[in-house]
This record gives sequence, structure tokens and C-alpha cells, in this order.
Amino acid sequence: MSLQGKRVVVVGGTSGIGLATAKAFLEKSAHVIIASRSAEKLSEAKKELGENVEGYELDFRSDEKVAGFFSKVGNFDHLVVTAGEGAMGHFSDLPVAQVREAFDSKFWGQYITVHAALPYLDKAGSITLTSGVYGIRPPKGASTLASINSAIDGLVRGLAVDLSPVRVNVVSPGIVDTPIYSGMPEDQRQGMYSQISQQLPVGRVAQPEDIAQTYVYLAQNGFTTGTSVLIDGGAHLV
Repeated sequence: MSLQGKRVVVVGGTSGIGLATAKAFLEKSAHVIIASRSAEKLSEAKKELGENVEGYELDFRSDEKVAGFFSKVGNFDHLVVTAGEGAMGHFSDLPVAQVREAFDSKFWGQYITVHAALPYLDKAGSITLTSGVYGIRPPKGASTLASINSAIDGLVRGLAVDLSPVRVNVVSPGIVDTPIYSGMPEDQRQGMYSQISQQLPVGRVAQPEDIAQTYVYLAQNGFTTGTSVLIDGGAHLV
């Protein structure tokens, strides 16, 4: 299925996996619309991606703001959501308010986005959400992310049935070298990547481009729906 000229909305398309995904769709000659909470990141991403990109500032946790966003975008063909913040911490230590905030972002943000997008989404198009490997194999301190990611995976299976013939899938990444870890000191971050690389069958952590190609595949493959694509370098095996 060709993506040439198709309108693709990437919510979270200004950094990390989202930015790489926007680039991957542009390479397929799609028209890309990106959205982000950060006006600064939005401006930087538009400069990097070029002229064939629309950009909007958006807090996808707000029903009203998301509805306004899609009314501006108008009709489009494919929706990708890579945005969403989680929370790490031992179950007994993590404040419930912080857990709720994480659900508001990564789960409810994606839910609200899909709900608002439907009137404008082509019935021959697709929706691709984002969960994560911790929904399958959580380490200590990841009970919140395990819950959120599992909820997203379940939502996608239900939506694939409810929203048919629109195809609905989810990408489930493992550890990816993205700006989400930029707050760590460089030596600690590289040490973490090195340790994880030694554990993974592929021998390295993922780059955003490794994950981005999967969103393109799911938009192009007209026979894939209700599927969670796990891209974790074999983390669930070790």
C-alpha cells in the first residue's frame, strides 16, 4: 500500500521515536502532521523535517484541545501516537497521584486522541498506538508502566473490532536510545546502555530509527490489525 500523498498525523513527532517516525513517513512521500506539547521542540522538529510538514502545539490529555487540533487538521489517512509519559518506582513507594498522572498521559492521552480523530480518519486508514515491553516482562519498579502498557495493548485489540474496517495496532518497544534519558549524567546513561546491550541477544540498545520503521509497516500493511508488534531486541527472552 503506497503512502505517497497520504496524510499522516504523528502525535509526539518532535523527538525520539516520534521524530524518527515522522522522518520515515516523509521518506515514503507522505504528508506529515506532527503535534507536541513543547513549542520549542515543535519549532526544532519542523526545521529538521522540512517544508512538507505541518506542526501544532498540543496537550493530548485535554479532550477540548485534542478536538480542536483535529478540526484544524481535517481529513487524514493514518494516525500514529508515540507521546506519553510513564512513572517508575516500587509499588509501595510510588505516590498514587503520580501513577494517576502517568495514566492520564500515556493511556488516557492515547485514548482521547483516538476518540477525537475518528470523525476525520479515512475508513481505509490505520491507527497505531505505543505501549512497551514492560507490559510483558516488567522489572522491579515498573508495575505502573506494566499496567499502562497492558491496558494499551488490550485497548488496541478491542478497538480493532469496534472500529473495523479501520485497522488498529500497537508498537511495543524495549529500551531505546532517546532524549527521554537525557537527564541522566552521560557516564551513567552510557553505562546503562552498555549493561543492557550485554544482556540483549542483538547486542545493542535500539535507535529510534529501528522502531520507526514498524509504524510505517503497520500503516502500509492492509491485512494487519489488532496486533502488538514487540521490538525489544529479545529483552523478553532474557
